[in-house]
Amino acid sequence: MGVEAEYPSRQIAVIDIGSNSVRLVLYRLEGRAVWTMFNEKVLAGLGRDLAATRRLSVPGVASAMTALRRFAAVIEGVQPDQTIIAATAAVREAEDGPEFCARVAAETGLQVRVLSGEEEARYSALGVLAGAPGSSGVAADMGGASLELTRIGNGGRNRPLDKGVTLPLGPFSLADPKGFDVERLRARIARRLAPVADAYATTDLHAVGGAWRSLAQMHMAMTEHPLRIVHEYAMTAADVRDLTRLVARQSKASLEKLPGVSKRRAETLPYAALVLDGLIDALGLKSVTFSAWGVREGLLYAGLSPEMAAVDPLLAGCSAWGGRQGVDPALPRALDGWLQPVVSAMPEAFGEERDAVLTSSVCRLADLGARLHPDHRVDLVFNQVLRSPIPGQTHAERAFLAVAMNARYGGEAKTPSPGAIDRLLSETGQKRARALGLAMRLACDLSGRSPQLLANAAATVEKGALRITAADGYADMLLGEQTRRRAKALAEAMGLGLKMQEATPH
Repeated sequence: MGVEAEYPSRQIAVIDIGSNSVRLVLYRLEGRAVWTMFNEKVLAGLGRDLAATRRLSVPGVASAMTALRRFAAVIEGVQPDQTIIAATAAVREAEDGPEFCARVAAETGLQVRVLSGEEEARYSALGVLAGAPGSSGVAADMGGASLELTRIGNGGRNRPLDKGVTLPLGPFSLADPKGFDVERLRARIARRLAPVADAYATTDLHAVGGAWRSLAQMHMAMTEHPLRIVHEYAMTAADVRDLTRLVARQSKASLEKLPGVSKRRAETLPYAALVLDGLIDALGLKSVTFSAWGVREGLLYAGLSPEMAAVDPLLAGCSAWGGRQGVDPALPRALDGWLQPVVSAMPEAFGEERDAVLTSSVCRLADLGARLHPDHRVDLVFNQVLRSPIPGQTHAERAFLAVAMNARYGGEAKTPSPGAIDRLLSETGQKRARALGLAMRLACDLSGRSPQLLANAAATVEKGALRITAADGYADMLLGEQTRRRAKALAEAMGLGLKMQEATPH
């Protein structure tokens, strides 16, 4: 049974009414696999005047209402299976928040759920864990008006470890009528973080929020990072500090000239930089990892059954994607089992447990190029896998999967982007990935991608040699120049000799 038959797809619309942005995202869920099908935002700035007036910004309300009327029309046309509308800090804290929600309902028919500070922290942390289940430390979500901190860790079974805390540390809450003064703001941020510093001390921060994503994108551009993917982009605290202090010193006009920074984002970016800088000192950070998943994805994740929520998102995404392109839905599982004796002889790249997940993920993608033009298959598969929208993988792991798939389709050892791979993946990781891909290539070509036929052959590593054997009556499987060529390439990649059972005469 294929992935789509096993997990019927559902479309869920999420409208996120934040303090700075109002956004509509249409997601398609295939079990635990989540695909973003449509994403539109408006930087309305609802919370711009909150600190001074305790009310929503009048121009912000007008902009938000225009956006929400359009979003309601899109939802009416799309007819998703479920619609979630959530508002956060600005609407929660504004005196006219209830009035705004009533107006939204009257003019659009959308019923807004206003999240409490505790709920906002919880859903943001759930989003981080949904996109990177192995995360531990503190999830930090900075919106326009507030900052949410929540402890997360491996012991929490992918659930937040505490209720979280909300602090008035969004750009709109820090705005000063006297103007932007770096030292005065640093002191204010430090004072607001001091009461929670001990409770949330950690070496690892998982940063959520549009302004912080912009900082990550700036750093990727400055360092010419080979992947412009924010999700799971990691920086040392020292690099974060250098970046945030650079941004805090820039004028609004200078920030507007930077790629990917809009005029409205330029207004909030220096505040976001100072808050992140303050967190380094207050919590004792050593690293910051950016998450593209937050409150919206946390709301989706909370609606999954416990069994579905426990599924690894990388495995789920690869199953859904590879299954849609593949020829036989039973092939990935057959490959995974067949490869185990060979894989176990390879040096570890990410640790035994993680290597096993990556091996299973590659097997689920084994037929990804089946429907692509053979003249372009290697490049297309390599680039798609390296830059896939599937969460649950670090940048190094993306490179691992891409190198393996490059080899699976006969690509050269240098890959289509050798410089990028060298920066992202260790030499050991590259060797393991290539050997894994060559092993898959051998298995697929040996069996014609038939799980039944593959079960009648075996690959083992014994006494410094790769041994390929066939079951009684199936020795003819091993005949042919191509089969021997595939086996020889794998043996050479692993530094092994090669032994193949000779076909028995009829």
